[in-house]
Amino acid sequence: MLKQPIIWVLCLLWSVQVHAQLNESDTLKLQLRINVNGNYQTGNVSLLTLRNRLDFSVSPLKNWVFKSQNSSMYQAFYGKKADNDLFSRNYLYYKPSMPVYPFGIAYVSSNFRRRIDLRYFAGLGLSWQVIRKANHVLKVSASTVYEYNRFNGSQFNETQYNGSNKIQLWRGTCYLGGWHYLWHRRMRLYYDAFWQPGFNNSKNYRTQADVGVDFQVWKGLSFNALYTYTHENVVVQKVLEDDKILTFGLAYRYNLPNRKN
Repeated sequence: MLKQPIIWVLCLLWSVQVHAQLNESDTLKLQLRINVNGNYQTGNVSLLTLRNRLDFSVSPLKNWVFKSQNSSMYQAFYGKKADNDLFSRNYLYYKPSMPVYPFGIAYVSSNFRRRIDLRYFAGLGLSWQVIRKANHVLKVSASTVYEYNRFNGSQFNETQYNGSNKIQLWRGTCYLGGWHYLWHRRMRLYYDAFWQPGFNNSKNYRTQADVGVDFQVWKGLSFNALYTYTHENVVVQKVLEDDKILTFGLAYRYNLPNRKN
């Protein structure tokens, strides 16, 4: 421990947590966004925060696109762990340049505060590009997934799940997302939202909504801010159902154009 209180910025923000930032319908061979962010403080306040994110999409074969969004977060206050989360969201698209196209999805995550040791689900769905223009994009999609959850606890706010730390079920997913370039393409407003009801229990649902903005500073470099709201209706006892997060920083985006439709 240092004798005087200081703040060490370990890594500056290169990118931002964001949904629907990489467009699978773009004619690009590779899209990439990287985030490395950290904060360390000692003295009157002891704090360690590490945030990392890697988003990319690649087109290995004609008509096929693989997109992956991966993030991790660790936080500790006075040596006591407050967050230790992992998240990986993966898609495989077929002919995403079409107005309607199919996709496969696979998610893996953990969440320390929500006491989720492991969650994964996989399934199939369809996307519809309602609007696809140079400055405006709007998409909706629907899918069916099978989900497995292992919690650090066996007592829930919905008592029918009490007695086991595992919940397995089929879910539907309804999704809406889009983005709009404004002010001569120097600013981009983006948003997305999804709702995931459980097929066997209407009370077992969750929802999430994101609203963000990117403001171009220089070439691929931009300032950004993102607000996220999440709600899980089934949680371990003493865990809150709602979370709200505001993040902001600098972003860098790299595109490699080389794919033909």
